[in-house]
Amino acid sequence: MRTARTDMHRVLVIAYYFPPLGLSGVQRTLKFVKYLPQFGWQPVVLTVEDRGYFAKDDSLLTELDGLDIEVIRTPSLDPLHLFRKKGVVRMPSGKSLGLLGKLSQSVFIPDNKIGWKKHAVHAALRAIETQPVDAIFATAPPYTDFLIGAEIKKRTGIPLVVDYRDAWLENPLHFYLTPLHRALHRRREQRVLHMADRILSINRPIKERILTGYPFLSHGDVTILSQGFDQEDFRHVRRQRPADAPLRFLYSGTFYYNRSPEAFLRAMRMLFDRQPALAGKLEAHFVGSAREEDRELLRTLDLENSVTMHGYLPHREAVQHLVDADVLWMTIGHGRGEEMMSTGKLYEYLGARKPILACVPEGAARQVLAKSGAAFFAPPDDSEAIAEQLHTLYALHKSDRLPAPTYAFVEQFERRTLTGQLATLFASLLEADPHGTRVRARNAGRPEEHDHRNPISPDAP
Repeated sequence: MRTARTDMHRVLVIAYYFPPLGLSGVQRTLKFVKYLPQFGWQPVVLTVEDRGYFAKDDSLLTELDGLDIEVIRTPSLDPLHLFRKKGVVRMPSGKSLGLLGKLSQSVFIPDNKIGWKKHAVHAALRAIETQPVDAIFATAPPYTDFLIGAEIKKRTGIPLVVDYRDAWLENPLHFYLTPLHRALHRRREQRVLHMADRILSINRPIKERILTGYPFLSHGDVTILSQGFDQEDFRHVRRQRPADAPLRFLYSGTFYYNRSPEAFLRAMRMLFDRQPALAGKLEAHFVGSAREEDRELLRTLDLENSVTMHGYLPHREAVQHLVDADVLWMTIGHGRGEEMMSTGKLYEYLGARKPILACVPEGAARQVLAKSGAAFFAPPDDSEAIAEQLHTLYALHKSDRLPAPTYAFVEQFERRTLTGQLATLFASLLEADPHGTRVRARNAGRPEEHDHRNPISPDAP
């Protein structure tokens, strides 16, 4: 195993979601951890011990082999801890997941991972006493990660970077039972933003929501660092299907809350009813945790011969399916705040350099896709419009004219490039305070004497 260079800076990465957890929410953090050593930063990952998983992918951790990455795993009192002996937990139905989400958000603030905070802070302070770090990087959701980062910053003075993968207060998946619930979330978010030395967001709509909600921040306080794809994931993967195979659509990811394959599947049924000859020439594959309600919909629409649900697959196998597909399909809901959503899936689709059927509302995702030159749009819940695009894509496929994003366009989203930008941001923290960081780190556990950006009482919740 290769050991870390002694001249490298160290960064504490706070991430509840980390492998062997699968799903797309771990990819951004995993790839940062993978590539940061190439830019002079050695990550120390703070995450949770094994628990119940909706998807588990042990192969993801092999990407860190030979990098000498320290991973600190701590207990956490949260719902998935109750299922730790079961390993993989079956994904609830969309209705059940929504109900459980509302119940959870009515009880726990900011989320049901708050039971991790005490264990995480204690483990981090103990680790820092032994081996100081130069920066703290907290990524959310869950937003408990931000609270942990802010607490460690308060006790040590180590510079804090917070990374918004989704909006917090204006998150479209959040439910506030009363105005008090919303106010408590706002109070916690405000405290985190006062404590943070740098703020990252994955897109402009999230950045604008942060700046609008918290006027004490200036435009330069929030940096956009987009989601991305890892070119290494595709380097040795080759298409395994013959060129004359049926036109294949692929969805990679999980359906939950207001995301559903229903409109797409009804569009397929509509197209086959109008042109029965297409039934054997067009197919769809879904890779990701499958719900029983979606399988039942397949049976109801008599599409079981045209649609294959693979369930969750290791990431490497999922990438092979991306390469084998002809068109990649994605959907985002159309409710409040959905314009801020630009999922990691979108950028992995771009990395596969395939045409994309995008059932998305106006907003961040659509803006990126429109620039790709290879996107075909339809409203998320309009089966008629989706059916028209299916027919258009079939005609282009038949004449060998399906478009693809250029490498010149997609390379800006390459994970290694984005990690280099993150490392540059970390370096700017050291330039702003070239001597104090490690001194403060050695004082772990002692309160700060002064924080010029934190007018809120240190006792504020």
